[in-house]
Amino acid sequence: MTAKHTLIDTSPKEALAARAVALRYGNKPDALIEILHDLQEELGFIPEAALPALAKSLNLSRAEVHGVVTFYHDFHRHPTGRHVIKVCRAEACQSMGADELVRSIRKSLKVALGETTSDGAITVEAAYCLGNCALSPAIMVDGKLVGRVDEAKFNAVVAELKS
Repeated sequence: MTAKHTLIDTSPKEALAARAVALRYGNKPDALIEILHDLQEELGFIPEAALPALAKSLNLSRAEVHGVVTFYHDFHRHPTGRHVIKVCRAEACQSMGADELVRSIRKSLKVALGETTSDGAITVEAAYCLGNCALSPAIMVDGKLVGRVDEAKFNAVVAELKS
C-alpha cells in the first residue's frame, strides 16, 4: 500500500474528527486555535485531511487554516513520539551550553532536532525561548519546564520517560 493510498484510507476519519471538534465550538471561526488544540489532543497531530474539513466547517479558506497551523510551532503536522522534548535555542540558552546539549542529545537519542526516536518514544524539537532564561539551558518535557539541563540531567529525564 502506498503512502498516497494510506492517506486516502485515513482521511475520512480525520476529516470527521475535525468537523466534530469544530461543531463543539459552534463552527465559530474565531475558535480556530482552540479547535486545532483539541484536534491535536485527540489525534496527536493536525493531519492534512483535517484542513479542508475545518475550512468548510468554519467558513474559512483552506489557506487561512493552513496559515494558522503552520504559523504556530506547537501544532504538529505529523505524528510525534509519545513524549515531546523541546530544547531552547534562544540566545540565553545558547550562551549557557544549549549547543553542547543538542550535540549530546543527537549522540544519546540518535536523532536530530525535529525527529522522533526509532521506537516512537521521543520527539525532540527546537524552541526559540521557553521563557526560562534564568535557568538556562532549558528544555520542556511534555509541557513541563526543566532548567539547568546538561547531558547528565537530560539523560536522567530520558531514563524517567522510558521507565
